[in-house]
Amino acid sequence: MSLNGNLRDFSFSQLLNLINLARKTGTLFIEAPNQVASISFSGGKPAYAQMGKEPPSLGYILYRANKITSVQHGTLKMRAGKMTDKELGLLLINSNYITQEDILQSLQEYYVNIVKSVFTWVEGFFHFDYEKMPPEDKITIRLSLENLIIEGSRQLREWEQLQNEIPNLDMALKFVEGARRANLRNLNLNAEEWRVVRFINSKNTIHEIADTTRMNDLEIRRIVYGLIQAGLVEIPAPKEK
Repeated sequence: MSLNGNLRDFSFSQLLNLINLARKTGTLFIEAPNQVASISFSGGKPAYAQMGKEPPSLGYILYRANKITSVQHGTLKMRAGKMTDKELGLLLINSNYITQEDILQSLQEYYVNIVKSVFTWVEGFFHFDYEKMPPEDKITIRLSLENLIIEGSRQLREWEQLQNEIPNLDMALKFVEGARRANLRNLNLNAEEWRVVRFINSKNTIHEIADTTRMNDLEIRRIVYGLIQAGLVEIPAPKEK
């Protein structure tokens, strides 16, 4: 059975359920106006996911998961550039550099976030390739589809709310008067919030801050919305022409 169409006519949740019920094995490709994603399945269960056309390295995934530092990531790129992900994973485990649990947890988090992000895509063409599987050097895992659908649906509702609150990312934020000097010292911001705060100025748009801090649209909107609600920053009103 051919499986292709448009997300406008067939929701992503319906698509995942169909693949699961039919126990399909292969790769689902989704192409939105500005994004491309692929999700590989084994017997109807998600096993691998990537955003964009180039698969990420294991070192990059571990770096994003804060399992290794930027310096360690750079070292791995230089010394293990030609190693496959499976070879690198074994090397790191055998060298007591990182545990197997760390690797599997980081991969699961990375794959899950990609799948959840596709729930926010309301338009895009998809097709299922029964013969295409992840590159042999990539590490696959078995994800719970039921949990993914529940979390993805929840994320979609959050995305719709945040998009209403912050519809445009191509604008700069500014600190509420006095907030930078007084309030910031007394607030318990987490690491991601501090990373965003560091780049808030009249020159950096929200979108540029997201690129710099390696956050997707949902993540940056979530943090900016929290900072706005805390009375720390505001979105300047558009200038009257």
